[in-house]
Amino acid sequence: MKAALHPGRLLARRYRLLDQIGAGGMSVIWRARDEVLDRVVALKVLAPSLAADARFRGMVREEARAAAQLVHPHVTSVHDYGETVAPDGSITSFVVMELLSGEELELRLTEGPLPWAEAVQVGAQVADALAAAHRLGIVHRDITPANVMMTRTGVKVLDFGIATRIGAPDEDEDGETFGTPAYVAPERLDGAPAQPSTDVYSLGVLLHEALTGRVPYPADTWEELSAALALGPTPTLADLPELPPPVARICLRSLARDPADRPTARQVATVLLDQLLPADAPPEPVRAPTPPLPPQPVTVPTIAGSGWSRRRLALLAVPVILAVGVALAGVALLPDQQPARQAQPTVGPVATPPTDPPVSAPPEPTSAPPTSPSTGPPTSDPGTLIEAANRVDKLISAGLSAGEIRSDVGLDLRNELRNLTSAVGSGRGELAPPVARLRQKVAVRLGEGGISPAYAEQLDAAIANLGVARV
Repeated sequence: MKAALHPGRLLARRYRLLDQIGAGGMSVIWRARDEVLDRVVALKVLAPSLAADARFRGMVREEARAAAQLVHPHVTSVHDYGETVAPDGSITSFVVMELLSGEELELRLTEGPLPWAEAVQVGAQVADALAAAHRLGIVHRDITPANVMMTRTGVKVLDFGIATRIGAPDEDEDGETFGTPAYVAPERLDGAPAQPSTDVYSLGVLLHEALTGRVPYPADTWEELSAALALGPTPTLADLPELPPPVARICLRSLARDPADRPTARQVATVLLDQLLPADAPPEPVRAPTPPLPPQPVTVPTIAGSGWSRRRLALLAVPVILAVGVALAGVALLPDQQPARQAQPTVGPVATPPTDPPVSAPPEPTSAPPTSPSTGPPTSDPGTLIEAANRVDKLISAGLSAGEIRSDVGLDLRNELRNLTSAVGSGRGELAPPVARLRQKVAVRLGEGGISPAYAEQLDAAIANLGVARV
């Protein structure tokens, strides 16, 4: 008898099956070509033995709906859902997803635990994906290494097959618990409703395993899990002396028996990400002011608030270096500042206006305006790469605290900053290309509304300083 699914079969008059690339308990994964959009995709097809059951088809459909709401860099993109009926009346239910290239975390962990920095990066990205799901009221319920794919662009959380809404019953209609025993939160054994805290517990297990190579409570069945929770020792990370204490604390808090004692996924992401950034640099020594130069006739353009801001924001998207900035000896003007009589060197963006009374500006000249922080050279010695990177990171932190930088944008920029300092600091790359990418990312995020104009301008200035730091 010919198999229902085979290479070459066309589903929904659109998706041509190429080859089977994976299988799970409920589904098989096919590589397929979308003949409408001419691209290769992944098709998650409900196993033939389950396809006749409307309940399981409904679960596949709900998975597609849940995952399709999550447009996030660390969640697998869902493109489509479909059902086809064969001539014999059999139904094929499938989800169309982006085709990923990478390695499952589960397979990677067969080689042993990850270096702590890599484990923390994986944990931070999974936590960020879960925070996005929780904001939409979705609980994943099956965060395991098998459902985390490691790709060139970071991790991807897979398989929302048993995801549900916050507060929904956490058992199926037969009273069975969903999920993988070793990663299931204790309260789920008692049938407590689905909550974000249950995902955080699973995240804690995953992070513990990535750091140590083992889960805190080994179990293959619900009975073994109950026994391990009752008799097993309290998890510890004391055998990892090189692990930063904040990582150990947030991991163990995530494994708390009481859900109320666990952090949120967003808090986990923030703590883990902070440990991947360069340590705070020591304060720079106070520099003595340089003697003032003899008075020189200098023409200064009139700065009209709104017009100047529009010119500066336009320059964010297309950085241009203006030679006249050299002649002005690194003087930089923010939108809310007027020229001071004697400017002191600064180490980063300045938001506080000077206390000197405003000085009337001469008439508008026909020459080009002075160089700004977003387009010209730094206003002072930027110091080392780490010192300059710390200033960028502190500016991101200030923007997040002030609500001027969206949380996902802050995470994105910090990831980019960390990758830059890691690659350049270890000699694996040049400084100019990643700095240009980071400045372009600020411009794009500004256009998306993820950064306020004021912070976008200051960030661009700080990143420009980073571009000429000492490596």
